[in-house]
Amino acid sequence: MDSPFDILLDRRGTDSYKWDSAADADVLPMWVADMDFATAPVVAEALRKRVEHPVFGYTRVPDAYFQSVSDWFTRRHNWSFPTSWMLYTSGVVPALSAVIKALTQPGDEVIVQSPVFNCFYSSIRNNGCTVVSNELLYDGHTYHIDFDDLERKASSPRARLLLLCNPHNPVGRVWTREELLRIGEICLRNDVWVVADEIHCEFVSPGHTYIPYGSLSPELMHRAVVCLSPSKAFNLAGLQIANIVCDDADVRQRIDKAININEVCDVNPFGVVATRAAYSDEGARWLEELNAYIYANYLSLFDFFRRELPQFPVTELEGTYLVWVDCSVTGKPSELIEEHLLRTQHVWVNAGTMYGAGGSHFIRINIACPRQRMLEGLRRIAAGLQSLLP
Repeated sequence: MDSPFDILLDRRGTDSYKWDSAADADVLPMWVADMDFATAPVVAEALRKRVEHPVFGYTRVPDAYFQSVSDWFTRRHNWSFPTSWMLYTSGVVPALSAVIKALTQPGDEVIVQSPVFNCFYSSIRNNGCTVVSNELLYDGHTYHIDFDDLERKASSPRARLLLLCNPHNPVGRVWTREELLRIGEICLRNDVWVVADEIHCEFVSPGHTYIPYGSLSPELMHRAVVCLSPSKAFNLAGLQIANIVCDDADVRQRIDKAININEVCDVNPFGVVATRAAYSDEGARWLEELNAYIYANYLSLFDFFRRELPQFPVTELEGTYLVWVDCSVTGKPSELIEEHLLRTQHVWVNAGTMYGAGGSHFIRINIACPRQRMLEGLRRIAAGLQSLLP
């Protein structure tokens, strides 16, 4: 065994949303964005130490927690911000919902760049706002932003926010500095706030660089809110913790009020401890090894599709561990493809339509798992997709 990431952990019977949602125990899940890797040893050790104290009451988040987050982004991503700009909550989706509640009124328009993370849509609608889609442009290989369309959508008098996914789930783009600056200029010119979901920021392929939206310029940051969490990078989603960064004190107060209205103002002690441990030098070294392993998985997948499924283009993976595959050759909608793969091959992927109309002929595959398990999943996917070819 060459890597700790090759270890096949049995997650069935742990009430895992990913593994225990299927009634059929033979199903191989490659859907929800949840890794099958053990978290970093430094995190596990910090949690073990915390469990030694057998009281798990209400948690006061210490100053050291905020400093660990700020220091991490300074060291790793060249973005320095005062800890006074931070708020905490139980997850990035609750953070997005609170920010939307704070910055909009029912009936306002919120722009998304679809196909995009499905919870963007529910967070917008749950706050009584209207989804407006700035559809990304697919060239058969990767995706680009339609800036002319974004300018038109942002110029609407009802447009209030743009939800930015950076890096982008599900299409795997890591937006360049130039693209982010152009987004910012359009939104600033039209008085549209940018709300950046940067939960996948630690997963970047060689040759690409994650640029925190908040690092672009003080002017752009002053009309932006950035949502962060260690949950994807360190596989901590169940510990339910996230951070909101906003430099405007009045807006920050409004967001804090919305967090309390939505009753997502408390976090648990394990999330606090895990974050501080993750955002350490030891956590960073583990993360580099994880990124290398996931990228090698992607290369293996890309080669597999080239050999076995050449009719199904794989979108270039610049970031995240979620691979976006074009299945339009089948002529079938993605919900049918998902159902077919689950029923006939016992492998579970995500149908692209959950991310918007632009995903209607795509599937999303989670490759954050041991390579042996991924290759078994790919063999099942290949058998299922080949049977759908005309």
